[in-house]
Amino acid sequence: MNLAIDQTHDPALQSWVESANDPATDFPVQNLPFGRFRRGDDLDWCIGVAIGDQVLDLSRAKVTEIQDIKRLMSLNRQARHALRLVISQGLLHRSPDEARFRAALVPQAEVEMGLPCEIGDYTDFYTSIHHATTVGKQFRPDNPLLPNYKWLPIGYHGRSSSIGVSRAGLGQTFRRPWGQSKAPDATEPKLTPCGRLDFELELGAFIAQPNAMGEPVRLADAEEHVFGLALFNDWSARDIQAWEYQPLGPFLSKNFASTVSPWMVTLDALAPFREPFNRPENDPAPLPYLDSPENRKQGAINIELEVWLQTARMRADKRPGERLMQSNYRDTYWTVAQLVAHHTVSGCNLRSGDLFGSGTLSGPRPDQGGSLLELSLGGKRPITLSNGEQRTFLEDGDSVILRGYCQREGFRRIGFGECRGTVLPAHP
Repeated sequence: MNLAIDQTHDPALQSWVESANDPATDFPVQNLPFGRFRRGDDLDWCIGVAIGDQVLDLSRAKVTEIQDIKRLMSLNRQARHALRLVISQGLLHRSPDEARFRAALVPQAEVEMGLPCEIGDYTDFYTSIHHATTVGKQFRPDNPLLPNYKWLPIGYHGRSSSIGVSRAGLGQTFRRPWGQSKAPDATEPKLTPCGRLDFELELGAFIAQPNAMGEPVRLADAEEHVFGLALFNDWSARDIQAWEYQPLGPFLSKNFASTVSPWMVTLDALAPFREPFNRPENDPAPLPYLDSPENRKQGAINIELEVWLQTARMRADKRPGERLMQSNYRDTYWTVAQLVAHHTVSGCNLRSGDLFGSGTLSGPRPDQGGSLLELSLGGKRPITLSNGEQRTFLEDGDSVILRGYCQREGFRRIGFGECRGTVLPAHP
């Protein structure tokens, strides 16, 4: 792991982009996340870096000749770090490159954001032991965790074609899905719109350098293959899932929509927020290919995560919504490096732009559930909102907003932007 804190993390750095110096911004000069954008009627996506309320067009700023973001992501860690340094220096006060960089700025409000990159394959994991335990208790009260959970990162291959990006306004909009479900007392299933629609608070990890087929990635090298993280909402149709998942797992209950935030916060930007990765004392140690002193020393990342809900009535009343829960990524049971090492130990070849979902990131307390399935106890305990509305699962018109940020004394707060999605009625 190459997690050096350097001059780009200096909290005293100020940018000539004044909005980047606002203490409330997610995108100070210490962050510099990457994404794709386009202007007006342009058909081609440009590579951009968020700075305050602006986007820096890397091509117009002439900091790289690479115009395909997957090719940029596939650069080695040293080259990606060198690019971050050039961008940082060009955005600082009294930079000799200010005029050239200023000409390459465009307000975020005037661009269309795309997926951070074209996503090839998508794997969703199950890395929160708190989520796995809480959900497991609803089905197996005496044995919530299955025997393999503490030994390997559980995951399944998802559907990349229905992953959309959170854009300005309502974010990604999607229709409530149809599917088969079966009530406990019914003799046969029926085809209906989903009645138990849920969100899942996750982080997405984007793969940088590929590995060759048949060549596993060692844990010590795993983060060389990770470009950055984004917020990710893996929408779930719980009633469809309960009927279809036996015996092979999620299918229609997960393939109708997933939402990712438009900016990838790089591992370089997250370096100041690394922490020791600890397991409970009596839990088994990971097998050697999933364990190392470096991963134990700094494998965790301190990312504060929040879920907000804005109902249609709140939106009509011009209310921003209210927070449903808060958790932290450092409570995950498996690190990003372990996910890469395990995914490739079979010889699986990852490609630039592949996406890993972390799985629902719940905290240890009951009020830290990363889904309504947990917060409402499977629909048995309605959640009463401040305006008197109640929810067990999502209703049409509801917007779910994910937020994430990192803060630590002696360093600048950085954030992930917003990941928003809005439920539309089912197709008639």
